[in-house]
Amino acid sequence: MSKPVKKAAQKAVPKQPIVVSCVNLKGGVGKTAIAVNFAAYCGRKGLRTLLIDLDPQTNATFSCISVPAWEKHATANGTVANLLGVRQHTSAEGKAKPVQDVILKGVFNNVDLIPSHLDLFTIDLDLSSEVARETRLRRAIKDVLGNYDVVVCDCPPNLTIPTQNALAISTHYVVPVSLDFLSSLGIALLLNRISKLSQDLENPLIHAGIIISRVGRTSYFRTQTAQTLQTAFQGMVFSTQIVERTSVAESAAKNCSIFGMPDNNAIGEFTALGDELLAKLKTK
Repeated sequence: MSKPVKKAAQKAVPKQPIVVSCVNLKGGVGKTAIAVNFAAYCGRKGLRTLLIDLDPQTNATFSCISVPAWEKHATANGTVANLLGVRQHTSAEGKAKPVQDVILKGVFNNVDLIPSHLDLFTIDLDLSSEVARETRLRRAIKDVLGNYDVVVCDCPPNLTIPTQNALAISTHYVVPVSLDFLSSLGIALLLNRISKLSQDLENPLIHAGIIISRVGRTSYFRTQTAQTLQTAFQGMVFSTQIVERTSVAESAAKNCSIFGMPDNNAIGEFTALGDELLAKLKTK
């Protein structure tokens, strides 16, 4: 009687997190505030969250930690610039920092941070002759992605290498806009370029929607701009809007999220935005 053939044990595939990038071609539209406070919202929901700052201005980083804390961590453990391969010259061996060293644990409740660095300002020149530049972040963090439920990427106001690397690991992206002419002007171009990049990277991306942010005083022009966005991008504009408030800037200066500030109106807005965005991200 022949012995039964044992089936080869199947290796468990680690669960992949939801990864969302905040993208716009214009600065000053609230990308960082949305990225940082959505990450904090997810952490408060009990979701293991990783915030990745890919903007060389490092605003998301300094919204979470102080400048001295950043300097100490960047020197000893590295930043996202090391993961992208533009700071290997800073070590005697010229080796890239492992992602486990670069991640800064617990900047908020259930939220870890990969901080940014000013070196990203010249990354396109530094990596101009390198191959597979757009997927360096994907390769660098692949071993830790399974540790998280949600990853949030704060991107610079362009589609250069840092943003391309963010989109290469993303499942979704959102486009924050303010109600000014220049902020909303390039949305169609941005969506088309991201669609093309998604195909080139062989990474299908879901556009989770357009978030109206930094809303100021009511005016005829702003009302018209909002209506134009609603008409041009039907069903893509979030119902929640983020009003421009001093408490948002103050929370960043204090290295905390909006949820640590005594502003119930701002907390309510970011909570409503978090509810709406998380619902969209979970609908695949």
